[in-house]
Amino acid sequence: MDSLRTVLGEAKMASLKNALDEVTLEVPASEWSEVALLLRDDALLQFEQLIDACGVDYSTYKDGVWEGARFATVYHFLSYKYNVRLRVRVFCIDDAFPVVNSVVDVWPAINWFERESFDLYGIIYQGHPDLRRLLTDYGFVGHPFRKDFPLSGFVEMRYDAEQARVIYQPVTIEPREITPRIIREENYGGS
Repeated sequence: MDSLRTVLGEAKMASLKNALDEVTLEVPASEWSEVALLLRDDALLQFEQLIDACGVDYSTYKDGVWEGARFATVYHFLSYKYNVRLRVRVFCIDDAFPVVNSVVDVWPAINWFERESFDLYGIIYQGHPDLRRLLTDYGFVGHPFRKDFPLSGFVEMRYDAEQARVIYQPVTIEPREITPRIIREENYGGS
């Protein structure tokens, strides 16, 4: 943690915490591009390995209302030289249009992680060379991992034999009773 404070200084860190033997660094979105280069290249840090990155929707958190920005990207890094792991969290400034600078030029392996986060949470990675959907259909409406996304979705896709093509239509899921029913034969149990 001392190396992070020395290299980054207080201006580039929103917070730095050590909880449950895990170090979490929170970086302002405006500083993320510069901090990413320092994390990888500075001799005191050398976080060469990007382990994982994912989007997070904090609209509700721990059975309560979250105070602060709604969307964030969380990165996990490893320094081979120092055998240290680091979690970095970067909050998007605008909840209506969440944007974070892409770090695909710093860690090329993040390409698909950023695409996945864009697809599922709607976080835009500015400067990403190929930001398009990865897991959902190209015509998919919305971002399914957002907490306000309806469980049944907005549209459904099916093949229409009359039109001889795949069509989209509003979801037609009918509410159903989920009470288990027991069906027994008339003379069950010898009575």
